[in-house]
Amino acid sequence: MLASVIYSAVMAAILSSLPSVKVKLVVFDTAVVDLSDQVADPVEVLMSVQLGGGTDIGRAVTYCEQLVVQPTRTLFVLVSDFMEGASPGNLFAAVRRLAEARVTMLGLAALDDEGHPDFDRSMAQKLAQRGMKVAALTPEHFAQWVAGVIA
Repeated sequence: MLASVIYSAVMAAILSSLPSVKVKLVVFDTAVVDLSDQVADPVEVLMSVQLGGGTDIGRAVTYCEQLVVQPTRTLFVLVSDFMEGASPGNLFAAVRRLAEARVTMLGLAALDDEGHPDFDRSMAQKLAQRGMKVAALTPEHFAQWVAGVIA
């Protein structure tokens, strides 16, 4: 997942440089760490991250719910391998609440070191069924995908 952290840090820094975009960056394993105050500096983000094992995606998404101020103007991007280590009930409930609030949710599947998709396809499908648009793509296609989703 180190590649996902690097990807997330770089994309967050790029997005935060846009004048009308407010970016929050949250990383997680079984703990949730809000690095929003460091979002403009991907190197600082990478130096700060000391995550261990395990994955509680539901806890992270639930945390991110509280960061949403204007749901219909919020783009929530989850970069993950979708391998939920906790009970999926919390994750499904949080995604359902975000969908009901009309938050645009994107699930960006993890890639391996060669750029090949490496994620739990079953979980990604379940999230898609609950309103999250999911894709496995390389960084150069991210902006095009986002533009297509929000257009």
